[in-house]
Amino acid sequence: MLIGYARVSTRDQSLDGQLDALHRAGCERVFSDVASGARDDRPVLQEALAYARPGDVMVCFKLDRVARSLPHLTNLVADLNQRRVGLKSLTEEIDTGTPGGKLVFHIFGAIAEFERDLIRERTRVGLDAARKRGRFGGRPVKMTGEKIAAARSLLEDGRPATEVATVLGVSVATLYRHCPARRDVAPAG
Repeated sequence: MLIGYARVSTRDQSLDGQLDALHRAGCERVFSDVASGARDDRPVLQEALAYARPGDVMVCFKLDRVARSLPHLTNLVADLNQRRVGLKSLTEEIDTGTPGGKLVFHIFGAIAEFERDLIRERTRVGLDAARKRGRFGGRPVKMTGEKIAAARSLLEDGRPATEVATVLGVSVATLYRHCPARRDVAPAG
C-alpha cells in the first residue's frame, strides 16, 4: 500500500500541490500535517508511521516534508527498513524500496556523514591552533574569585541579593550559582 504524507509549516500555506501529486502517485491513504519540520513531536507523522505495515511504502512529495535534517531522515529510514516499510520521495525520485533507491539514499547518508566529520575535524584543528596562541573558547568569566569574595561579604552583611548582583554587574541567578549557601535569602525588591 502507498501511504502519503504531506506537510506545510503554517496554515497560510497550501497542501493542495502535495496532495495532488500524492494522489497521482497512487497513494491510497494520505496524512496531511500542518506543523514545523523542526518539531520532533508531529502527531500526524507518528500516526502515518504507525499506520504503515510491512510491504507498505511511505510517499512524500519532498524529503524535507518528512524529516527536519539528514540525521533525522537517516534514523527514520532505518526504522522503516527494520519494519520492512519503504520511503519514496516524488521530487528527489528516491525509493528505498528499490536497490537503486537504497544505494542513492545510502550515498547521500555517507556524504552527509563525511561532511559532519570534516566539520568536526576543522573545528578541532581551529581550536588546537587557538589554544597554541593562548586563546581559549567559552564565555568570559563573570564571577572572578575577587567578586565571589566580595559577594559573600556583602551578603553576610545582610545586603539584599538583588543589590549585590547589581553592584557586581551580574544577574541574581549568577550570584546564587556562585554563592549557593545564600539561596535561602529571599531577594529584596
